[in-house]
Amino acid sequence: MIISKKFIPSLFTILNAFCGFMSVINSSHSEYEQAVLFIIYAAIFDVLDGMVARILNTSSDFGVELDSLSDVVSFGFAPSFLLYNFFFKDYNAVGIIVSSSVLAFAAIRLARFNISLTGYTKDVFYGIPVPMAALVLCSYILFYHDSVFSSKVSEVAIFAITISVSLLMVSKFRYPAMPSMNKASLKSKPWLVAAIVLGVIISIATKGYGIFPVTVIYILYGIVNTFIPQKVRPKIRH
Repeated sequence: MIISKKFIPSLFTILNAFCGFMSVINSSHSEYEQAVLFIIYAAIFDVLDGMVARILNTSSDFGVELDSLSDVVSFGFAPSFLLYNFFFKDYNAVGIIVSSSVLAFAAIRLARFNISLTGYTKDVFYGIPVPMAALVLCSYILFYHDSVFSSKVSEVAIFAITISVSLLMVSKFRYPAMPSMNKASLKSKPWLVAAIVLGVIISIATKGYGIFPVTVIYILYGIVNTFIPQKVRPKIRH
């Protein structure tokens, strides 16, 4: 059986959802490092499905909906379940509410994105992308909790990061969309392509420790960029 090229991006999307499912399984067995790694793998597949869809010019309503459903699993439910089992279960009702906020606001963020999508491309996002929120949380847990920072510092940090990224997902802060990584993107958004490549290099060179600061810089960039007057900001298409 020959697989249509229209289904190729969806294969990466399904792998994204599968990684989210594997993260939940590992969290339920207290294998938190593996649970975090599967969320990171899901983020990689999430990037690949969008890139492949743009390269093959196969974007569709089906792909958009499947991508959002997969993202709810991998970057909404899986991180919430991980946070609850790893940290928040000792806080009873408060822990349930705070840990589930990632799932709740991720679902809201994705639903808002889907109904506002014009065509299949977008130059700007409002609110931090759901995978980015999950990466901030997971990279902190995997590389910084009770390692770079003490348990007491992490107790405050995990609360603060969880609440912050949940609210930022539904904020009005502007974030640049992922470029297509083709010649047109290199010409129109060379700074963005260079920043992404640099972020990947830093993350790999630091064996993962760079993921957290890189994602935090991305979040801060969107906040600062939002307050730059429109007349001095590059034009953004809607």
